[in-house]
Amino acid sequence: MTLRIVGIGEVLWDLLPAGAQLGGAPTNFTCHAAALGAQAAIISRVGADSLGDEICRTLAARHVATECIQIDSRHPTGTVEVDVDAKGQPTFEIRRDCAWDHLQAEPIAHRTLALSDAVCFGTLAQRSETSHAAIIELITQAPIESLRIFDINLRQHYYSQALIEHSLSMASVLKLNDTELPAIALMLGLSGDVRAQIDQLCQRWQLRAVAYTRGAHGSILRTEHEWSDHPGIPVSVQDTVGAGDAFTAAMTIGLLRGWALDDVNRHANHVASFVASSTGATPMLPESIRAQFTHSH
Repeated sequence: MTLRIVGIGEVLWDLLPAGAQLGGAPTNFTCHAAALGAQAAIISRVGADSLGDEICRTLAARHVATECIQIDSRHPTGTVEVDVDAKGQPTFEIRRDCAWDHLQAEPIAHRTLALSDAVCFGTLAQRSETSHAAIIELITQAPIESLRIFDINLRQHYYSQALIEHSLSMASVLKLNDTELPAIALMLGLSGDVRAQIDQLCQRWQLRAVAYTRGAHGSILRTEHEWSDHPGIPVSVQDTVGAGDAFTAAMTIGLLRGWALDDVNRHANHVASFVASSTGATPMLPESIRAQFTHSH
């Protein structure tokens, strides 16, 4: 069965020290989902400029559907200045008031989401009231049984407690990392250790699953009935840009296919560790990894 997976939010160029790379968390997510065999689409907005044209060409080459990418004649395609430190950790300076800040809830986006098995969204694309309203409207179009994945992606100052709580109320799955959980715990009054805080998130927002990633130290998955803890896969890190998005894509496919939770966690770590060992957010995944997602479990 082909899985229909949608990312909604920012599409942009990450301006890395080594050159420009396609980026934006939901864009990375959909590229990885397509590489792992899903029918993937991105709902976003680009400028009527050469950078926007190149985004559409690049996504099409990666087998990501571009019918839901809107063209904005007034605002430029998004860009982000990315600096990477000696440990491969990125910092971001995100251009303001670009095309994806003006996302619209167009009919084709409604139709795409109505047929989806999963939709992934974050906080950054909701920084403008226009895109926030469009994203919230569109997420409600996803079928009730589909996965609504909130990949929290805290960036600069582009989030608030109200935005996070509203997004959690729309979500059935939460993905966050070991720098984001402490910030969320403080904001939402979560107490105890990591597992206690994850429990509180699950229970307060009736989440079907929570994914907590911790870089080189692997990840914890929690569903309504079980836990999975993976220690991580040692690699030589080039940069960590996109590794979390790769994890989310792999996890989404595993959950939709009903794999055992430990298998979901293991395969998601394999994909994320490969991306961290490569340059850029969406390196071509090797056949050995892609094959793991075409065999039944």
